[in-house]
Amino acid sequence: MNDADAIVVGSGPNGLAAAITLQQQGLSVLLLEAKPTVGGGLRSAELTLPGYVHDVCSAIHPLALASPFFRTLPLHDHGLAFVQPALALAHPFDNGRAVALYPSLAETAKNLGADGEVFQTLLTSMIERWPAVENNVLGPLRFPSHPLALAKFGLKALPSAMAMARKFSTAEAKGLWAGMAAHSMLPLDSMTTAAIGWVLCIAAFRGGWPVAKGGSQQIANALASYFVSIGGKIETNTEVKSLSQLPNAKAVLLDVTPRQVLGIAGHKLSSLYTWQLKRYRYGMGVFKVDWALDGAVPFAADICRQAGTLHIGSTLEEIRLSEAAAADGRYAERPFVLFAQQSVADPSRAPQGKHVAWAYCHTPNGSTADRTAVIEKQVERFAPGFRDRILARHTLNSAQLEQYNFNYVGGDINGGVLDLGQLFTRPVLRASPYRTSLKGLYICSSATPPGGGVHGLCGHYAARRALKDIFGISVKPLL
Repeated sequence: MNDADAIVVGSGPNGLAAAITLQQQGLSVLLLEAKPTVGGGLRSAELTLPGYVHDVCSAIHPLALASPFFRTLPLHDHGLAFVQPALALAHPFDNGRAVALYPSLAETAKNLGADGEVFQTLLTSMIERWPAVENNVLGPLRFPSHPLALAKFGLKALPSAMAMARKFSTAEAKGLWAGMAAHSMLPLDSMTTAAIGWVLCIAAFRGGWPVAKGGSQQIANALASYFVSIGGKIETNTEVKSLSQLPNAKAVLLDVTPRQVLGIAGHKLSSLYTWQLKRYRYGMGVFKVDWALDGAVPFAADICRQAGTLHIGSTLEEIRLSEAAAADGRYAERPFVLFAQQSVADPSRAPQGKHVAWAYCHTPNGSTADRTAVIEKQVERFAPGFRDRILARHTLNSAQLEQYNFNYVGGDINGGVLDLGQLFTRPVLRASPYRTSLKGLYICSSATPPGGGVHGLCGHYAARRALKDIFGISVKPLL
């Protein structure tokens, strides 16, 4: 390894974004990755049978399209194409009915019956205000450029999902809302769970919930290709266990969470900062299944067959109990299942006439339990005959997910709890969340604001901090 102006350790979407942001300013940047390929949570592979492309971790990408950083990059020129399913999301119920997020808010509201007008009214104002608040919602804590708009957004975003559910009267609207908020990986009575639900709703109507054509790996490949095209260097198969391994650099950015930071640099960090990192909290894990299927998933409700993503859990109460159980170290008999059928939008994922599907449920952190049977039972509940179409499956429990990617501590794919105490102060409360106590060392992972998701913004903002601190370069704001 040669010396560089800056070194980035880890090539997930945030590591790639950090490396790109630094390289764009004319620095010499070296990106190091422990595995043979770049990607972190963006990898794809033939996990089951030849010809079936599965997303190992992240599968659906509303925040990639919503990311103001990704929008600045010519990723299409580097082979990236997003494809949209006919419907972003469907949510089935036991009575055979299902509701969905249609391309238009008006059509979605019409589908929600008595609660349609309430849903449309709540979201219309939030969608209109989004351009004024997205730099605050999708970034570090700072003084807002549009404080009134942010305050109005906060009134709907900061409450718990359960509190916000009281605005709806029908089981369908409440169930739909519960599934959106359950992406937070928190009990639904926790504050800020509404924020996650609203941001995903806004993303659905502003850009959709697409998949990357050919697999999520294509996002990482496009970012890496662009980085190299502007002069960046990547070295794979290079696991960094200590700062002493690294060549000389003025700045080092770690796309890892606090536990790994302590392992790599703990001996050089201050005692106070070390104490703060050790207090960082990780959340519930996930159990994941990928399937190779002999045909399309036979959902009873037709609109479910058109959706790229499904929330399987029926009612608000069922989803509430499921999330509370996982947070409390227990297992729900009927877990909330986040289900994706990427081949509905992208037939290239499977041989002609065949399909792939992907799903996970939340589990206690570090769980080794096999949840395959309960997940398949939940899917079969709304898609009779689903099991008959399974040709092969691949599973990962929470502990195995951490072995696959050390950032997923205990299977926590969000890089740490995203509650009020760690929303903007992740990983610790400091003037800048990206700086560590060691000059020139920064954290650029999802353990920094704005948190989990494929958007690259944690890496971008960490790189901007390093550019200003170390190189005296101020980067123009994205918005």
